Amino acid sequence: MTGRPDMKPAGWTRWLRRGPWENGAMSIIGLGILMLTQPFSLDLYSYSFVTILGGTLGFVVVSHFPQ
Repeated sequence: MTGRPDMKPAGWTRWLRRGPWENGAMSIIGLGILMLTQPFSLDLYSYSFVTILGGTLGFVVVSHFPQ
């Protein structure tokens, strides 16, 4: 927007950058996949779909954040 790429975002916009949040959402998706494929705990397997779904929804929301 301002045409000056050397300016850093100030205030709350610094916390809403896309990169770190996308990495977090992908980590949650990966954790859900690990929970789905592990053979030890039925509880982890039971919550794996919810974890994958939460990570996917988080990724969709975060993909609309500014860069």
